[in-house]
Amino acid sequence: MLSRALNERGYEVIAARDMADAESLADQHKPAYAVVDLRLGEDSGLELIDRLARLSPGIRAVILTGYASIATAVEAIKLGAIYYLTKPVDADEVVAALHRDEGDPGITPAERPCSVKRLEWEHIQQVLQQCNGNISETARKLGMHRRTLQRKLQKRPVRH
Repeated sequence: MLSRALNERGYEVIAARDMADAESLADQHKPAYAVVDLRLGEDSGLELIDRLARLSPGIRAVILTGYASIATAVEAIKLGAIYYLTKPVDADEVVAALHRDEGDPGITPAERPCSVKRLEWEHIQQVLQQCNGNISETARKLGMHRRTLQRKLQKRPVRH
């Protein structure tokens, strides 16, 4: 749906379903823009952002995710993404993000702190990122059973 909407806005869209396909297409086409989902099947979109930055220096990449966390947002930016969007988003938001050159200093901090459940989600995501997505290693570091961690990861992140 996003590919079609971007096509309608004048972008030539080349879609990839997995990491290998994305790398191959990026190597062939040297894209100026990339919209990358944080989860690419079993692979991480963060890893793809890093590879795209090497294959196409100057690429303007945006991460999309339904599983936002501070840890993944920070890593995405460090690896070369120019923006990080939480789903659901529309094509106009994606286009605007691809063309943003500066941050928005007008964004106001949250009026209330995150809930304990949200902080737990953020911490799990951070440790999972440090363990390169290895659930068993993450569970060991967090001191919880692997199945418990898997159940927590299957749930949607808490908003506040």
